Amino acid sequence: MNFYELRARCTGGSIALALALLAAPPAANAQKQLATDKTNLPPAVTEALQRAKIPLENAAVLVKDLAGKETLIEHNIVQPMNPASVMKLVTTFSALDLLGPGFTWKTEVLADGEIKNGVLQGDLILKGSGDPKLTIDRVEQLIKQLQRRGLTTIKGDLVLDKSVFGEPRPQTSFDGETLRAYNVGPDALLVNFKTLRIAFAPAFEGKRVMITPDVKPAQLELINKVNLIEAPCGDWRERIVLDVRTVSATKLRVSFTGSYPRACGERFWNVSVLDHSRFAGGVFAERWASSGGTWEGAVRVLTTPTLPSKATSLAMMESVPLSDIVQDINKYSNNVMARQLLLTMGAVARANERDDPRVAGVDSVTNVLQKRGINTAGLVIDNGSGLSRIERASAQTIAQLLEVAFRSSVMPEFMSSLSIVGVDGTFRRRSASPAAGQAHLKSGTLNDVSATAGYVLDAQGRRMVVVVMVNHNNAVFAQAAHDALLAWVMARP
Repeated sequence: MNFYELRARCTGGSIALALALLAAPPAANAQKQLATDKTNLPPAVTEALQRAKIPLENAAVLVKDLAGKETLIEHNIVQPMNPASVMKLVTTFSALDLLGPGFTWKTEVLADGEIKNGVLQGDLILKGSGDPKLTIDRVEQLIKQLQRRGLTTIKGDLVLDKSVFGEPRPQTSFDGETLRAYNVGPDALLVNFKTLRIAFAPAFEGKRVMITPDVKPAQLELINKVNLIEAPCGDWRERIVLDVRTVSATKLRVSFTGSYPRACGERFWNVSVLDHSRFAGGVFAERWASSGGTWEGAVRVLTTPTLPSKATSLAMMESVPLSDIVQDINKYSNNVMARQLLLTMGAVARANERDDPRVAGVDSVTNVLQKRGINTAGLVIDNGSGLSRIERASAQTIAQLLEVAFRSSVMPEFMSSLSIVGVDGTFRRRSASPAAGQAHLKSGTLNDVSATAGYVLDAQGRRMVVVVMVNHNNAVFAQAAHDALLAWVMARP
């Protein structure tokens, strides 16, 4: 089952602005750029920024006609700024260019022991390759492959092989909200985005609340103490208290208390409550048992970079192609999938298994951009998702990338991965936008960042590259400026 945490709502509002100002170009160049750009912004955009009390120097805007190659607006375009999730455009285009749209990941199951009469006298090894979309149904398909081959009982442990991403890094959240799905970190065995999609709904008899996760890992205990009430739906999550407690080394208790309005019908809450290894092992254990299999061991992580020499392959699951993954990343702004992609590029490119795949991934992206003639001055890549306080890109870099991508062989896959305004993805609710149905865009939002980038087809049928980024404590009020720019592009004579 697929699900996505669409936006990160973050704290620490002034950090990105401070870092962006530290990264500013030399003062003389900056003043010259600003003097030119101030007069170049459409009046409606300037007025919208002024109403939001956002100084013009905290915004960057670039509009270019793709056909005529005429640049229509250049405002503060060389200033490195925090692009938030617009950074995903950098990561996804680089991956399409480097790996190809048909690239896939393979998750393999191996046996370290002899199988007789359906019984494995030894360990079962689950070898990950970083598949960003190893969902519950695909784990079930792996299990069915094993059972079709006659395996019914595992006498040893379930061993998780995560060596493709090197030594695991400590998992840290962006803003302290450790249970939020957008904060899930990458992992070579990322199962179901390490997230439970929990459904809340009135029971059929109408007297209680049903709380149902899409999967229940074996070590998870779920306690439901939520009362059904008669009230408007409103912000229903505010009425529910989530409590997570570790009962033992292998047991976690998740309790829900509070009230749930009948008027809400069915609603969903995405939460991440287990570490990667326990989540992957717990999902496998639950699905293995529910399919009739037996297992008497534990879950452990492979501590050496090489598999046992006698391990034999039993089953393999190939991912959906990269073109599908890129669409999920950009349309739904999926952070952990973008991070998986950066590490995958690093794993493919690194010279040996001792190299850090994140560093190798950053180098791979930089090399792709530079070979394509894209200016990488001021570009800072942290995790490739935009969920970062230190990532930076200029409007010029983003615009050049969009132009190069449009003229590349991967244009269809890249462009179709962007949200169509008023139709799908993170822009599906923007039907009132002047660019509804006429623009393919990527948004980026943090507490102090508001960004939009992509392609707009104007009223005359001319396709434009549009980039706008705002870094300021009032960025949350910058939407009117974005809309004004899109209206100006659409109506340009």
